[in-house]
Amino acid sequence: MHRAEEAAELRVVVVDDEALMRSGLRMILGAAPDIDVIATCDGPSALATVTRHDPDIVLLDIQMPGTDGLTVLAQLRRLPAPPIVAMLTAFASDDFVHTALQQGAAGYLLKDTDPEQLVREVQALASGGRPLDTRIAPAVIDGFLAHGSGKQYAARAVAALSSREREVLTPLGRGLTNTEIARYLHLAPSTVKDHISALITKLGCTNRVQAAVLAERAGLLVPAEDDA
Repeated sequence: MHRAEEAAELRVVVVDDEALMRSGLRMILGAAPDIDVIATCDGPSALATVTRHDPDIVLLDIQMPGTDGLTVLAQLRRLPAPPIVAMLTAFASDDFVHTALQQGAAGYLLKDTDPEQLVREVQALASGGRPLDTRIAPAVIDGFLAHGSGKQYAARAVAALSSREREVLTPLGRGLTNTEIARYLHLAPSTVKDHISALITKLGCTNRVQAAVLAERAGLLVPAEDDA
């Protein structure tokens, strides 16, 4: 069990080959009251640093000299209690994105992300979210859904939601409006709106249509009796 489950602060390690980037990320993330950047390092030092500090979250660059980010990701995933790892990089190629997610990365973010948004994405990682930069999320989701891994990806993404969020996602996937979902689940419309906003973020989607596609691929949408 990582310490984020025991205390309010999220313990973060930043892995990047550029000292200036490491310093900047420490400053940005460290300004948040619930985030503590406990260490930064380059690729070759990553495994030893993570093993020593036992962070909750690792932000990992991809293209680094010595030991690249995908190699580091594989090393960290083999640890007995691996941290949550998200890629934070300047490279948004489909090959990098797909490989990182297939190898177990919990998210894929770009280095020019707005600082406040980056803090929110790190917080989302700690609560089970799978953040994807909005500029690459549509292509990533479409790519996974177009191949055999689509259902597996959708199932993993939906499994990260809370039980209430999955309850909301099901009627959303059937095309119900927020008002109709609220009536169906006996919830306030404002509560439904909050749940939808949260689940869209956790799923790495940019809109409710993409969330509905993931709901269908994950098997949440059982045909109504009238359609049988």
